[in-house]
Amino acid sequence: MASSGEDMPSDGDVPPAAVAVAGGAHLLGFSDEILLHILTHVPSTDLVLNVRRTCRKLAELCLDKSLTHTVLLQKDYEVSEDKVRQLVKEIGREIQQLNLAGCYWLPGATIEHVARCHSLVKVNLSGCPLTSLRLSKMLSALQHLRSLAIDVSPGFDASQLSGECKATLSRVQELKQTLFTPSYGVVPCCTSLEKLLLYFEILDRTREGAILSGQLMVGQSNVPHYQHLRVFYARLAPGYINQEVVRLYLAVLSDRTPENLHAFLISVPGSFAESGATKNLLDSMARNVALDALQLPKSWLNGSSLLQHMKFNNPFYFSFSRCALSGGHLIQRVIDGGKDLRSLASLNLSGCVHCLSPDSLLRKAEDDIDSGILETLVTTCSNLRHLNLSAAHHHSAEGPGRHLCQLLARLRHLRSLSLPVCSVADSAPRADRAPAQPAMHAVPCGFGKKVRVGVQACPVPFSGQAGPQPSSVFWSLLKDVPFLERLELIGSNFSSAMPRNEPAIRNSLPPCSRAQSVGDSEVAAIGQLAFLRHLTLAQLPSILTGSGLVSIGLQCQQLQSLSLANLGMMGKVVYMSALSDMLKHCKRLKDLRLEQPYFSANAQFFQALSQCSALQRLCLVSRSGTLQPEAVLGFMARCLHVVVCHMFTGESLATCKSLQQSLLRRKSENQRRRIQGRRNHPHPHQPENLCWRFTCVLR
Repeated sequence: MASSGEDMPSDGDVPPAAVAVAGGAHLLGFSDEILLHILTHVPSTDLVLNVRRTCRKLAELCLDKSLTHTVLLQKDYEVSEDKVRQLVKEIGREIQQLNLAGCYWLPGATIEHVARCHSLVKVNLSGCPLTSLRLSKMLSALQHLRSLAIDVSPGFDASQLSGECKATLSRVQELKQTLFTPSYGVVPCCTSLEKLLLYFEILDRTREGAILSGQLMVGQSNVPHYQHLRVFYARLAPGYINQEVVRLYLAVLSDRTPENLHAFLISVPGSFAESGATKNLLDSMARNVALDALQLPKSWLNGSSLLQHMKFNNPFYFSFSRCALSGGHLIQRVIDGGKDLRSLASLNLSGCVHCLSPDSLLRKAEDDIDSGILETLVTTCSNLRHLNLSAAHHHSAEGPGRHLCQLLARLRHLRSLSLPVCSVADSAPRADRAPAQPAMHAVPCGFGKKVRVGVQACPVPFSGQAGPQPSSVFWSLLKDVPFLERLELIGSNFSSAMPRNEPAIRNSLPPCSRAQSVGDSEVAAIGQLAFLRHLTLAQLPSILTGSGLVSIGLQCQQLQSLSLANLGMMGKVVYMSALSDMLKHCKRLKDLRLEQPYFSANAQFFQALSQCSALQRLCLVSRSGTLQPEAVLGFMARCLHVVVCHMFTGESLATCKSLQQSLLRRKSENQRRRIQGRRNHPHPHQPENLCWRFTCVLR
């Protein structure tokens, strides 16, 4: 199956390092099934362009249809123009699914090569630069296409799409469209749509300052066709223009609701007033369809009887984020008094402050939840995989088996969990009880040798310190759900200084009083989650040393994304030493976000961060914080895979501009060296310096 003319060693000439494994076994001695499973973990570009050239057997296996059928290159910052061209040339005819999402650096001319993959059934080009003419040329050659994801940017003109392109679009059944300008995009051409995903990212003003209006779409001859639609999803960024445009999309739905509609989801930040057309749409849905998934703006649900009349078939997704939904309504209208909902896989009750109490009118934030409501929820929805209870005060009452953590421990299929910090506290804090001190800072008993302040008298490894307490309900919960991949522990009053979809709040509320009982030992309990990939910790005021972070770094070796915000006392960063020790063990960490006032991004921090060899994105938000420019430059010189560096601190504008110019100058120098090195020493295995795709924001 290898291409003729390639200079390929025979099986006997394979380099020993390429085939030897532990214990003296020969890699090629494994069965083809085992080797194919191993090769599934190798990136497609390395598989086809490098591994395939090692020997004849691997050359055949690397071109197996199970490996070339799907090519995933999304946000793969090592993908260059040459690699894409070579990949399409080698296996373009075999590719049926191609994902290039987020490859914004690839020019349109390179994206055009996708047209050579004539067998494509599914392609994702979100984030890739495409003009109307290029899109038309590419889609004209993809007659088997059934799933498409693209961006619609300013300047898009549907009239430039050719007849062959429209014929391809008429067969597309699944469309994901990200709008950066008021437009229907290619939706009117997709007459066979069954699944429509819309992302509205339109700015209220153009770069020139002109105000945009959704009325630009009025008068377009074609309108969307929804008669075959089964799934409708819309996610809106902040701004009135996005709400105005989505109303035009929904207006068509309100005229005639698709009979086969099974999922209707709209995610809107803030308020979104209900119009006459949307009210007619919801009434029609309540009469004519049975849904499997539902998410609506809170203003559409609050105070309405919609849930009482809505019919559900085998629901798998519910989101009632920030709705005024009481526990009684949740049980009666959603769970239908205890109806078996084992089909439900995802439930979002974020910001539903009354969802676990029977009467929403009389409940106060500090009141305990009704454990009976939660028990009914857990028993009925026993197969939940994703649960979000954040942004609310969920306080458990005293008594055996009534704690929230004890009840959630029954959900053995959980893969992602988001909880408020106060909900994992063992009991209400008592005024006569001081916070427990972590074990690592206890003065050892003995002859009473004085300990110098600020000096560690006898360094002891972190691994055995500040360990989780087996009697803690949070420790027991994590023990019973060991396969969690995503965990969020966020203070119920936390608000980010730089939120994505909500307005920034200057004066945030103080932490919940019960959150004072959650400290280093509870954080250390997270170390039990061996499969954890994404972790968020925010507004934990009782973090004294951060020693629990080290336990996470040592034991959660799959961790890829870490977000820490407002840990410990607000006026002081108490966990810097522990964070530095933690980062030394996070070899797979790709994303790090720190939001902490008065944070000092010094040489110690960046030296530890440099040991995160897989790091790609760094975001630091610190009011009144500081940074050392030399440390940043040294860090960027060592971590060549970092492509995004956002730092918002209290440094002067002159310091930030100087550092940004130095980083960009070094980026250009690295790019020149990389190009010159390839000319002098061309080698297919030569690593790339990725700083040439570096994005830096300093404020």
